[in-house]
Amino acid sequence: MTARRGHPMRGRENSPTIFLILRRMRVPLIVLILIFAVSVLGLSLIPGRDAAGQPTRMGFFDAFYFMSYTATTIGYGEIPHPFTSAQRLWVMATIYFTVIGWAYAIGSLLTLLQDRAFRQALALQRFTRTVARLREPFLLVVGYGQTGRLLGRSLDALGRRFVVLDTSSERVDSLDVDQYHADVPGLAADARDPHTLGMAGLEHPRCEGVLALTDDDEVNLLVTMTAALVRPDVRVIARTTSPTIAHRMKAFGTPTVVNPFDRFGDHLRLALHAPSSYQLMSWLVSGPGADLPERGKAPATGRWVVCGHGRFGRELTADLRAEGLEVTIIDLDPDAGPDIIVGDASDPEVIARAELDQAVGLVAGTHNDTTNLSLIAAARKINPDLFIAARQNRPADAPLFTAVDADWLMVPTEVMAREVYAQLSTPLLWRFLQNMLSESDEWATGLVDRLRHQCGGRLGEVWKVALTSREAPALGSWLRGGEARLADLLRTPHQRDRPLAVVPLLLMRETGATILAPGDDTPVTPGDQLLLIGRPSARRHLADTMTNDAVSEYVLRARSVPSSWLWQRLTGRVPHAR
Repeated sequence: MTARRGHPMRGRENSPTIFLILRRMRVPLIVLILIFAVSVLGLSLIPGRDAAGQPTRMGFFDAFYFMSYTATTIGYGEIPHPFTSAQRLWVMATIYFTVIGWAYAIGSLLTLLQDRAFRQALALQRFTRTVARLREPFLLVVGYGQTGRLLGRSLDALGRRFVVLDTSSERVDSLDVDQYHADVPGLAADARDPHTLGMAGLEHPRCEGVLALTDDDEVNLLVTMTAALVRPDVRVIARTTSPTIAHRMKAFGTPTVVNPFDRFGDHLRLALHAPSSYQLMSWLVSGPGADLPERGKAPATGRWVVCGHGRFGRELTADLRAEGLEVTIIDLDPDAGPDIIVGDASDPEVIARAELDQAVGLVAGTHNDTTNLSLIAAARKINPDLFIAARQNRPADAPLFTAVDADWLMVPTEVMAREVYAQLSTPLLWRFLQNMLSESDEWATGLVDRLRHQCGGRLGEVWKVALTSREAPALGSWLRGGEARLADLLRTPHQRDRPLAVVPLLLMRETGATILAPGDDTPVTPGDQLLLIGRPSARRHLADTMTNDAVSEYVLRARSVPSSWLWQRLTGRVPHAR
C-alpha cells in the first residue's frame, strides 16, 4: 500500500524525444553505415602502388580516414600514395553512393523536424524542464479559456507565477502572444490523465494550488480527485455548474467549488436589496486599476419572467423566489415547475402570454446569445421600464450586449475569474467580502465614498500587513505601549500631520476576531493583521514606517532622530525601538 502511494504519477518517460529520433532515423542511419562500411572495406582490399611502384594495400585506418573526408565532400586528395585506376573507379562509385545516402538521411531528418509527434515531443521536453526549474511558488491552471485568460492577467499583476494546461494547442500558443511579465509554461494535453498533471507540476514542491477551470465538469472533477489523492496539502479551486458534481468534488478533501450560476444568483439578490454593497463587492474583486462601477437601481417589487429553465434558470429562479418574488418561467419543458409557460421564448405569441407589460423584471437566460438579445429587444418594446438581466455565453458577443444596455449582465467567465481572484489575491479580502454581507447598505455607501475620496475613480492596490516582529520590527515598543491607534500608524513619513492615502478594510486580531472598516481610534496590538487599499506610494510609506526605526520614531512620536547608528550615538537621540 505504501509503495503505491509513493509516486503514482511517475510511471512513464517525461521526454521520448531521443527514442523518437532513433526510431525514425534508424533506417537512414543503417543505410549510411552500410555504405560507409562497404566503401572502406573495398578501398582496403583493392591493391595499389607505392612511390617505388611496388604493389601495396591501403591500411584500414587510411581507408577510413580517406572515406571520412571524401564522403563529407571535403576532399584532401589521394593518400598515402596516388591511386591506381581500380582504386579511382571504386572511389567514384562510393562517392555517388554516399551522396545518395546523405540525401536520404537529410531528407528523413527534415521530414522528422516537420513531424507533429516530434514537435510535440520537443514541446513536452521543453515544458517539463521549465516546470522542474521553477524555484518560486506557482499555481497550476487547468483550462486556459476566457476564465483562465482573465485570471492569468490578474495573477500576473499580483506577481504570481502559474503553469497552464489545456487541450487546445491554439490556446497554449497564445501564451507567447499574451503580455505577461514572466514566461508562462504551457502544455497542450488532456488533463484527465494523471500523468499529464504530474508533468505539469502537481508533484512539484513549489506547487501551491490547482485551479480546475475547464468547461467540462467531469474533467474538473477528475482534476480535483487527482489533486486530493496525490497532493492533499495543495489548495484546489474548481469550477462546476452542476450541484451533483459539486457534491462529488467535496467528497475529496476540502476543495473550493465555485458555481458561476449560483454566484450570479447570490449577486442578483444582493443587488436587489443592497445596490451599494454589490457595487463595493464588484469593485473590490475587479482588481487594481478597475473603474468604479455604476450603482444600480433596484427594480420595484413585482413579478419576474425567467426565459430558460436550464441550470442557470433554475438557480436564478430559486434565488428570486427566496426573496419572496413571484416568478413566471418560459421553457420548452412542461415539468420545469409551477407558473410555467410552455413554448419557445423567442416566439412572439409565447412572449405575449407572459404579460411583460405587467412584470417588473426579465431574465434572458437561455444558452443562445442571439435568442437572449432578441428577447431583450422585444421586451423593451413591450415594457421600456423592465429591469433586464441577461446571460452572455460567448465573449465575442460582448459589444452586442453592451449596445443593448442590459441592467444586469451575467458573463460566467468573468464571474468565475473574479471569484477565484478574490480568494487568491489575499485571504483577508475574501474574509472581508464574506463578512460585509451582514452590514447595511448605508455602511457600504459610506465605505465606497471613502474609497472614492482616497483612490479616485480607479481601484488602488489591495494588500495585507501583519504587525509582527518579522514584518514590522520598528513598531514593537509602540505596539506594546498599550495606546497604539490605527490613525497614528497611517501617517505620511515626511509630513506626519497628513494621513496616508489608504483605507483600512479589515482588522483581524490574533484571536480571529475581525473589525470591518476600522476607524481612526481603533486600537492596534501586536499580531494584528490589516487589509488595506490605497495608492502605491502609501504602501511604500507604510513599509518604511514599519521597518525603519527613524521613520517610525517621527511618525508615531513626532521625534526626529538620525537614521545612522553612529549619529544616533553621537547626538544621543536614539529611537525607542533600540
